[in-house]
Amino acid sequence: MSAKRLEQAAQATKTAFLFPGQGSQKATMLAELAEQFRGIEDTFAEASAAVGFDLWHIAQSGEKLDQTAYTQPVLLTASIALWRLWLELGGVVPKFFAGHSLGEYSALVAAEAMTLADAVKLVHLRGQLMQDAVPQGEGAMAAILGLDDAQVVEMCQQASQAGTGFVDAANYNAQGQVVIAGSAALVQQVMAAAKAQSGKAIALPVSVPSHCRLMQPAAEKFAQALEQTAIELPQVPIIQNINAAVATDASQLREALTAQLYQSVQWTGTMQYLQQHDIQYVVECGPGNVLSNLAKRLTFIEKAFPIDSKSRIEDALHAILLAEGKIA
Repeated sequence: MSAKRLEQAAQATKTAFLFPGQGSQKATMLAELAEQFRGIEDTFAEASAAVGFDLWHIAQSGEKLDQTAYTQPVLLTASIALWRLWLELGGVVPKFFAGHSLGEYSALVAAEAMTLADAVKLVHLRGQLMQDAVPQGEGAMAAILGLDDAQVVEMCQQASQAGTGFVDAANYNAQGQVVIAGSAALVQQVMAAAKAQSGKAIALPVSVPSHCRLMQPAAEKFAQALEQTAIELPQVPIIQNINAAVATDASQLREALTAQLYQSVQWTGTMQYLQQHDIQYVVECGPGNVLSNLAKRLTFIEKAFPIDSKSRIEDALHAILLAEGKIA
């Protein structure tokens, strides 16, 4: 679809597309769709040529899929394969894109701000730098449930002041759900404090502590790669992670992608932005249904659709086209 048509189509809908981040990956992802739609494997072949290793093999076998340097390009490619299939099947162009952490890169490719080849190379490097920034076992992440954002922030500040290292609020995912990240011992300390205040704390199985101050060395190196990558202003507005706002020029995009490595993901604010702009339907464009499940909790969302299988994508296509009067 041409850039102008993409932009025009996006103005006439109440739908937003959400791209998931790390944690949504699973072995054999998109296998069923690949059997029926050649474009799935074609997209993986295109991305594999850019990075120099077989992303489809990793996606299907699960080999190295838990290593962030490989997880990130595989997930991004899966999301773009689904986006291309959505358009091929006649799906609407959304009014907004938003991506959770890594998913912001998927949004940039879908909005034609960045090529798939450049994006997969960037996120492969991003994963390597993130892994190198904190030695294995020294960082951790955990989900804190049932407490106010301010309570979690205060506990992180107290732990960081008292201990060696840092722990920060990394993802504001929903009301009463904040993910923390930082030095492993301090993450454990905040988990204990949360439980003492009648909250819940769940350790997350991740290899790096994302979106916290421990990632600043990675961000400094990553900024150099971003400066050498062509980035255009998106044809469909992208709500950025760090401020839940839409960039107005390409330099803001680069700055946001750098800061995103060590600043919090403002997902709650992103959903509030969609509410303010009359979004009623969201489509989760990637493996799994983490973001669509979060969206279902929101009263302004009429329906949230994951589209990682043939039946799911068909349901979403029909429901949205029907709701928006594009079919009878």
